[in-house]
Amino acid sequence: MIHSILTSLILFVVLLTGFAYTTVLERRFLAFLQARVGPNRAGPYGLLQPVADGIKLIFKEDITPAHAQKVVFWIAPMVKTVPALIVLAVVPFGPKIAVPWFDGKWYRLSQGLVDVNVGVLWLMGITSIGIYGIVLAGWSSNNKYAMLGGLRSSAQMVSYELPLAMAIVSPLLMANTLNLREIVELQGGFYFGFLPKWNLFAAPVPQVLAFIIFLIAAFAETNRVPFDLPEAESELVAGFHTEYSSMMFASFFMAEYANIITICCVATVLFLGGWHPLWPAEYGSDLVPVVLLAGAGLILLFHAAQAARRRKWDRFTFPVFGVLLLGASPVFLIPMLKPVLIPFFWFVAKAGFLVFVFIWIRGTLPRYRYDQLMRFAWTFLFPLAVANLLITGLVVALAG
Repeated sequence: MIHSILTSLILFVVLLTGFAYTTVLERRFLAFLQARVGPNRAGPYGLLQPVADGIKLIFKEDITPAHAQKVVFWIAPMVKTVPALIVLAVVPFGPKIAVPWFDGKWYRLSQGLVDVNVGVLWLMGITSIGIYGIVLAGWSSNNKYAMLGGLRSSAQMVSYELPLAMAIVSPLLMANTLNLREIVELQGGFYFGFLPKWNLFAAPVPQVLAFIIFLIAAFAETNRVPFDLPEAESELVAGFHTEYSSMMFASFFMAEYANIITICCVATVLFLGGWHPLWPAEYGSDLVPVVLLAGAGLILLFHAAQAARRRKWDRFTFPVFGVLLLGASPVFLIPMLKPVLIPFFWFVAKAGFLVFVFIWIRGTLPRYRYDQLMRFAWTFLFPLAVANLLITGLVVALAG
């Protein structure tokens, strides 16, 4: 009971913090791609920009259109946000570990909130609820632009859920289980001593194609560029959330970024081996977080020595964070903490890389036309996903 409460609180805080600073990461990286500065006024290097945005939205006037369906209008943001926050409950972030408890006994705790045998069904069921939040928001606003955004969203998300589901079923056939922890555990080990047995590379059918289909469909499911047609500001003002303001407006974007983090975690579990390292521990994979933190700390200390020619904040922040990073690097070598921190590091590194890909795509690809969006789903992506599923099933059956 205590473990569940603490894990829930930690997961909730981490997810909200991750959502907030994913927005900063996106704005800074897009600014870098476009030769702009990006947010740099709220706090050092713009790190307090999420706090400033939150304060602004909390105290901003909340307006409800006079002719809106008010109850549905108020409920819609919650219908979109709540599933995005609770879907991570079944995602395992590390292996089960034995820990001492107050009564002198040892208990095996899972690094996740709950461990259920039908985790994949939970993911598919909960994530499919979010579409109703967008549809209800567009319909209840009594606004033509919002209504068009809601209709686009319903068609888009239903269409791309099919190839997404087909891509998920392929690794399930290879694992023969719906338990996410078991799926990750089956991806442990290496071929030829160096090639990881992730589903992305696993015999008898490497799921490279399923992974690509999953990522493409994930962009559409999260309404991200190039599939952000439900909120196309150049055509629909803002789409389904045109009439929303204050924290109800922010709820939709909180759900969007939370869904990005969730979909990247799910991709890590299903295709990228979860918490398993990129190469064997005997070749130094356990030292990667130590080297990264120590190297970052040394770089900050080096730049701190030249801070007189740089921004005024650098004279204070570079030495502090440099020392903190150097001090944190040996923590990954502590035997008691190593079984927890090393798997968690690899999981976060893989999911974080996929989040970076989401941001990168937004800064490089243009938006599809709506007819192109739907044609791509039904005439290309869905048949390709079905073909991959049939080939996987056939090979698994023959190999079994």
